Amino acid sequence: MLALRLEKPGLFRTIEIDEPAAPRAGEALVQVHRVGICGTDIACYLGRFPFFEYPRIPGHELGVEVLAVGPDVAGVKPGDRCSVEPYLNCQSCYACRQGRTNCCEKLEVLGVHIDGGMRPRIVVPARKLHPSEKLSLDQLALVETLGIGCHAVDRAAPRRDEHLLVIGAGPIGLSVLEFVKLTGARTTVLDLSAPRLEFCRRAMGIKNTIQATGDGSEIAEIERLGGGSLPTIVIDATGNAKSMSAAFQYVGHTGKLIFVGITPENVALPDPLFHRREMTIFSSRNALADDFRRIIRLIEDGQIDTRPWITHRTNLTRFADDFPSYTRPQTGVIKAIAEVD
Repeated sequence: MLALRLEKPGLFRTIEIDEPAAPRAGEALVQVHRVGICGTDIACYLGRFPFFEYPRIPGHELGVEVLAVGPDVAGVKPGDRCSVEPYLNCQSCYACRQGRTNCCEKLEVLGVHIDGGMRPRIVVPARKLHPSEKLSLDQLALVETLGIGCHAVDRAAPRRDEHLLVIGAGPIGLSVLEFVKLTGARTTVLDLSAPRLEFCRRAMGIKNTIQATGDGSEIAEIERLGGGSLPTIVIDATGNAKSMSAAFQYVGHTGKLIFVGITPENVALPDPLFHRREMTIFSSRNALADDFRRIIRLIEDGQIDTRPWITHRTNLTRFADDFPSYTRPQTGVIKAIAEVD
């Protein structure tokens, strides 16, 4: 069986691997049909993701079909199409006991800490499968990306009409926007890329967008859009240390700053500004099982439309050649999907 492995930064290689063993108790054997490509995959390819070790088979945004289940599996059956919750938690540490399985002390994420789904078949814990009779395989592969945004917005807890700024209009920023829209918050998006901001306006209905200049001049426009005040919630979805450090200046008095993207670099905190405005900083990591179930319902009910998201497609044969283009903003990638079948 062939799989694609990231050997080191910038180098994918097709390798031969063994067929997976039959599923044991609590496990399921699944056929991988779709693999979404996200900012984490790009950061790993570029050598900029702090939790990644080489070599590794990537792939954590998965649309799959159940082929077989082990003993005592009741939640899914052969033939079910599912999204995969790729966060394999220990179920016994303090975080898990508190229901915070997304940040388990021994967490292993498919495609990051352990080999992922860029291969035809894989065995996963059945409890990590979330079935849907209505969603397409493409949609199922997008559930994990949406989960990142769902969890981040839950951490932010915006109120209706509260002024909120999203920094970064890549896939994670877009997933944040999907759930901010559901809250009724007054939303502004800040990004360097004019095409991505145009996508936010055209495909996502975001009225207020600002193209970042890098010199701080956008602050006046953010205040204007906020009726004279800076936002009380800022969500940085860039994973860029420079952007994350600059984000403090956009947070209004008593406001909250939520970091969704991850950087291996240090983020500088301007302490006088931080204290004067009495800010609160949150990190947001991964998502929860309930987020996956909620997202599937929202897509099934038509409250989230994933159709505009997928702009590029590839497959296992072309993946290594196509992937470098996804790292370049001028390619215009919003979301790329690899077809494994």
